[in-house]
Amino acid sequence: MSPSLDDAPDLSGLIELSRLDNLDLKPVILRVQTDLFLSAHVRDRKTVAAFASLAGGLIPIVDDETAEIVARKLAPFPDTPPALLVALAARGGGARDAVLAQAPLLSQAVIDAALADGAEIGAALAGRPDLSRSTILEMIGRDDPATDRALAGNRALNIQGELLARLVARARRAPDLARILLARTDLAHADVAPLFLMAEEARREAIGHAILATAALRPTPPAPREAGAILTGFSARGDVAGFVGALTEMLGLPKGFLAATPDPSLRYELLTLALRAAGLHEEEAVYIFLTLNEAVARSVDRVFDLVKLFRTVPRAGARDLLAAILDWAPPERAAGTHQPYHAPEAPRPRMPAAVERAPLRTPLPTRLRQTS
Repeated sequence: MSPSLDDAPDLSGLIELSRLDNLDLKPVILRVQTDLFLSAHVRDRKTVAAFASLAGGLIPIVDDETAEIVARKLAPFPDTPPALLVALAARGGGARDAVLAQAPLLSQAVIDAALADGAEIGAALAGRPDLSRSTILEMIGRDDPATDRALAGNRALNIQGELLARLVARARRAPDLARILLARTDLAHADVAPLFLMAEEARREAIGHAILATAALRPTPPAPREAGAILTGFSARGDVAGFVGALTEMLGLPKGFLAATPDPSLRYELLTLALRAAGLHEEEAVYIFLTLNEAVARSVDRVFDLVKLFRTVPRAGARDLLAAILDWAPPERAAGTHQPYHAPEAPRPRMPAAVERAPLRTPLPTRLRQTS
């Protein structure tokens, strides 16, 4: 005979014991009965009603840890009585989040119970695998860091296009969100290029290859004249402000570009990409690493890592990485954007009014027709 709740031992004695002041068995009873309910092969109406009555009385009074454990077990189970999901959602905290994230269907009663204490439930909902694109856009529109992290970590969601671009834009200033996005193997390397500085070495290498594949298709402008001599001169004098100002002007970078990364320890990596984009030789870059900042110069490992980055990123790739990280368009690209004349939206050049259109072909002399 298939086991059911009717075959379970009588726990009425334990319920009586649970009423003693110095002995709280309510969490034990709830967890045991939950396991029996889930493992039963037969769950008729009587069995479900009995479990709903028992668990419904215990859920509001057990501790938070027990409520969350029970919620994680009951939420994804299709035969869980709806009243228990409502009770668990009303508990708030981890129990509520488990129900919102795992319940096969969310009734309005469950959502109302979850919102009863005025809590923000976006992060819990963001863990669901069945979110529509419009729902995801609405969640991203809240600009809530916890919701962003939950969406980024939800591997069941296909985050691409505008959704990914908005998350990546925020991750520039949020290292924890950046780490979650970079850990996803389903995202194209070029799409997470703005997070290059916060990536691990293997991911950096993959991003670099992806960026270089498109950078090689565009002409690279000549390097600024005398860039090495000018920058090493500022570095030798210890003039950090002059050095940064000169580098900013040479490349047309946004002012204060070094503050683009929230982690100060990564700003020298950003500076290294700028030196590479400016066309400096390796010897000039090493000289700058050893003279511009004393703290960097004293760390052999730090200088070695910077030199390695300088060597592994070609100049064209460094410029495009800077553009991605800073959300910046290089001057020559912004000014010389190609617009084909035959594109539907491209403006057609107009001839001046005084200029007449040339004939399509040179007119041939006419021959007089002879008449008899």
